Amino acid sequence: MLRGFRHRIFVGGFGAVAAAVAMGLGALALWGVHIARATELASLIPPRRAAPSPGAAMEERFHSQVQPFLKTNCYKCHGDGHHKGDVALDKFDSFASIQNDRQTWQTVQQMLEEHKMPPKKAPQPEGRKTAMVLQFVSDALDFVDPTAPRDPGFVAIHRLNRNEYNNTIRDLVGVDFEPADDFPVDDTGYGFDNIADVLSMSPLLAERYLAAAEQAMDRAIVTENPNRPRIEGFAVADMTGGQMVDRGHRMLSSPGEIVQEHDFPASADYEFRIQAEQNRAGNDPAEMIVTLGDHGVARFDVFNTRGHPQTYTFRVHVEQGAQEVGLAFVNGYEGPGPRDSRRRVRGLILDALEIEGPLNLGPPPPSDIQRRLLFCGPADGQAGEACASKVLQKFASRAFRRPASEDEVAGLVRLYQSARGQGERFDAACKLAMTAVLVSPQFLYRIEQDPSDHPRQPHPLTDYELASRLSYFLWSSMPDDILFDLARQQKLHERQVLDAQVRRMLADAKSGAFISNFAGQWLELRNLALANPDPKLFGQFSGLRDDMRRETEMFFEGIVRDDRSVLELLDANYTFLDERLARFYGIAGVRGSEFRRVELTGEQAHRRGGVMSMASILTITALPNRTSPMRRGKFILDQILGTPIPPPPPDVPPLSDKPTDVAGASLRQRLEAHRTNPSCATCHERLDPLGFSLENYDAIGRWRDYDGSFPIDSAGNLPDGEACDGPEGLRQVLLAHKRQFVRCLVEKVMTYALGRGITGSDAATISQICSEVDKNEYRFSSVINGVVHSEAFVERRGK
Repeated sequence: MLRGFRHRIFVGGFGAVAAAVAMGLGALALWGVHIARATELASLIPPRRAAPSPGAAMEERFHSQVQPFLKTNCYKCHGDGHHKGDVALDKFDSFASIQNDRQTWQTVQQMLEEHKMPPKKAPQPEGRKTAMVLQFVSDALDFVDPTAPRDPGFVAIHRLNRNEYNNTIRDLVGVDFEPADDFPVDDTGYGFDNIADVLSMSPLLAERYLAAAEQAMDRAIVTENPNRPRIEGFAVADMTGGQMVDRGHRMLSSPGEIVQEHDFPASADYEFRIQAEQNRAGNDPAEMIVTLGDHGVARFDVFNTRGHPQTYTFRVHVEQGAQEVGLAFVNGYEGPGPRDSRRRVRGLILDALEIEGPLNLGPPPPSDIQRRLLFCGPADGQAGEACASKVLQKFASRAFRRPASEDEVAGLVRLYQSARGQGERFDAACKLAMTAVLVSPQFLYRIEQDPSDHPRQPHPLTDYELASRLSYFLWSSMPDDILFDLARQQKLHERQVLDAQVRRMLADAKSGAFISNFAGQWLELRNLALANPDPKLFGQFSGLRDDMRRETEMFFEGIVRDDRSVLELLDANYTFLDERLARFYGIAGVRGSEFRRVELTGEQAHRRGGVMSMASILTITALPNRTSPMRRGKFILDQILGTPIPPPPPDVPPLSDKPTDVAGASLRQRLEAHRTNPSCATCHERLDPLGFSLENYDAIGRWRDYDGSFPIDSAGNLPDGEACDGPEGLRQVLLAHKRQFVRCLVEKVMTYALGRGITGSDAATISQICSEVDKNEYRFSSVINGVVHSEAFVERRGK
């Protein structure tokens, strides 16, 4: 029946008055004179100008300070028709236009701070003017106008990705298996695989959705008796013992045993049918004993001779599980034949083996999952159709993550009726309709509705839509009953209620999905599964891969669940280790395979602390055979500071790894020669000091003091002159740039939470969240709460 469905699936004023009455009429007359005189004097004073709005003040600064600076110092290359490096600054004609292109102005800020622009050969602006422009750009990038309306942005219809699908099936149906692992890999955007714009649908994926729906419902609602008798035949050629003889039979010509293993599905009676014959010799028949494991269960004299097989049948009770079925020949004989002097050998020949069962065993009682899904039925004395309507209404409402409409439920009931009309039982018919729910776009997609009259006007999400955004953000799964109840009561939008739910959800074990999915992609931990360090150079890695990942996940989990400062991601005096990883790091006193928090003291406090000194990050930012300062520097700029650099030019040759080159110069020396290429130098000035600060760690994160025979040099200077020496120096540099790090983290969390990229309209919101994070001692909860309470999260608009 389910297969056929494939073709049908979718408040002083009062006080002043009282005082005036008490004063009496004479006082009132005198008061009137004073008022008239005051009015006369006031008319001679010019009106006071209203203070400009924050946005207007920034606009005035742009036109009076910044625009003249740009015309004088920048338009020669980046304006008036010149767009060197694809950068045109004359297109920015207002403060608003700057806020809409943060990336370009972050680059402008960086170039001015590092004194790279204007070029050294060009006339240089006065230092005070450059400082004035830099202050404006910094203010502009952090600007928040509390009086301006916020654009919540547009989020496309959002298909469940593979993780979300698996988790939703688990929480909706109750079966714990992961069918989406066989789906095509999800596309990624902005560093995450839950971005609505890139989660497309293909014919193959649609077919996989149907198959997964059928598998899920088959596991949840068992409509066939799993204990019905089945006949299983075994190929003699696949058995062990004896030898194959003519006609594909197996023969024992001396005492021995032919063995076949069989998995008995239930403890019950089974019927065995053995087709056998004998190779006759002497006066006695061949004796066959049937065994199960170490016990004999039947004995037969095989009188019929070769060419005349006979079936020997018996029944016996067998316990559930895999057992060896043995067919033993016990009375071997060799002697003269009855009519001539040739010697004859008695033998047992097996032609076929069948096992039927389990016999006389009724169906098992319904599982807890089945009883929960089919909470009523004809057996309760209720009418089948009325009960089916209740069952399907509840299931569809949970699956669609909002109350199912009357029309939707009616369509599912019609499908139920159709199945019943074809002879299906109540449970099977309901199961078919539930399968239809699991392939509905209302289930496969997270759909948020826009008002039909003003679809592009920002409007609040419904409480049900907010419940879904929240649950897929923190759990990568559907809302639970508590969220559904709050949505039904229309209370979820209330700030205190929302705060309480965030705390509850982060404390729930299901928030592990946020930890693994967000951190796994932001910190690129998923790439650890693909890392392939050279086993000849780094043989320890294969046994440490999972430990490395576990350390970083537990570290991030501790910051989330204990609501610690996000700055500990950059610098911490602890980590999480088991004995094996601790030994790899050279940390003593850790015993056993259980991961636990370990305080870092002494030398290790300088070598380790924060994610950038963890073996997982150091491995995924290395090459198979050596470290890569460029990769490590790029990771810091991209994922930690949020200041990515452009990709290298296509014609840049790779760094040589020839044995002679490696023996003749350290990696640092070879890279310094490489960066003499002018097209490479600009990026390497930013990359190399950061990457070389981690050069004491080899390609799998093990501490070292030498690169081959060359002492490690981990010192460097950033383009602005800031020193960066070794991992401890790097931590100080990152903490000095904590505003950049916090903004980067907020942007990453917001991207993941919304399922879309960050736009210029989000800049003010992000700046406001960063300010709140600073005020709240950088606690992780302030990042989450800032995102959850933002207009971008609780509102939407049409495209």
